[in-house]
Amino acid sequence: MDAVKLFPFNLNVVRAVAVIGFFMVCSISPQAAIDVEGITLPAGFRISVYTDQVPNARSLALGEAGTVYVGTNKEGKVYAVRDENGDGLGDRVYTLASGLNMPNGVAYLDGALYVAELSRIVKFKDIGRRLSAPPIPETVYDSLPNDKDHGWKYLRIGPDRKLYTAVGAPCDICQPNQELYATLVRLDLDGKNFEIFARGVRNTVGFDWEPKTQELWFTENGRNWLGDDAPPDELNHAPRAGLHFGFPYCHGKEIADSRFGRLRSCAEFVPPAWTFAAHVAVLGARFYTGAQFPAEYRGQLFVAEHGSSNRSTPQGFRVVAIKFEDNKPVADSVFAEGWLRANGTVIGRPVDILQMPDGALLVSDDRRGAIYRITYQP
Repeated sequence: MDAVKLFPFNLNVVRAVAVIGFFMVCSISPQAAIDVEGITLPAGFRISVYTDQVPNARSLALGEAGTVYVGTNKEGKVYAVRDENGDGLGDRVYTLASGLNMPNGVAYLDGALYVAELSRIVKFKDIGRRLSAPPIPETVYDSLPNDKDHGWKYLRIGPDRKLYTAVGAPCDICQPNQELYATLVRLDLDGKNFEIFARGVRNTVGFDWEPKTQELWFTENGRNWLGDDAPPDELNHAPRAGLHFGFPYCHGKEIADSRFGRLRSCAEFVPPAWTFAAHVAVLGARFYTGAQFPAEYRGQLFVAEHGSSNRSTPQGFRVVAIKFEDNKPVADSVFAEGWLRANGTVIGRPVDILQMPDGALLVSDDRRGAIYRITYQP
């Protein structure tokens, strides 16, 4: 791997002095080192490694000309990945920034890359033409809480051209003392008109808008320590602003919390539209709108299950497909699995999902520092 480091980059000094840029390009071997043998998919689908040069790869965003932007949390870096020769492999990786504070969320619009850190959102202007010499990021909003519990943030730009992110609960289970905690929020691209869009959301690290209705759907991780099989993780539907989804009083459709359930009834809140097994850690979610996959997959919601961390027997570690009919989820099925081996060994953890212009799906894996490419070839 060839690497060139021009300058150190530490955003701890951004607010005090001018920021100095950091840049690194990696040339990737056509033969990726990560083995995908054992990852199973429905008939006709195949999986390959798009890149294995993005340590702690988390959220994904698509830029112009097929550039894939990648956020991280533990690494503190933001990457751009390009398939320069059109062979289906990300053969060049750019490190756009280093030293950021949990830059998990990435979103792209009109030439600008937006990045959600722990307590702020920044913007890299005209990034597509400046991958080799990234600009100094501009602060869009810097008044988010800095709690690390559920502090890493997902970031998307909605059909209304607003930034959407979440402020997770600063705990496993508690009654937050500030209105902003356990919410999904939105704001203008310039940081103005910040508002709470949904309440009672313990932690969402994945959401998307249904293509026909343009209504928001988001995943939510349930609390811990109610046993191996409770409460379920959730898929929630927020067709409008102002709804409350139950945290910390109610989990799933009707599970009153052991500490706070006596304070309010589950009947007061919007129940989940779909539930998953407990502790599977549902994260990234994307509706499929491409033409490459068979017709029955169009309009389905693909969801990444990051996998359990505190269950006696691990579960999750896969990608599932939620079938929608008339804007309602009606069934689910396993789409890609094998990152959890039969002996309980975990070799990878799916995080986010991104549809490419050719209809292929990308899936990030923060355990392996990789992005997979799933295609359909009957």
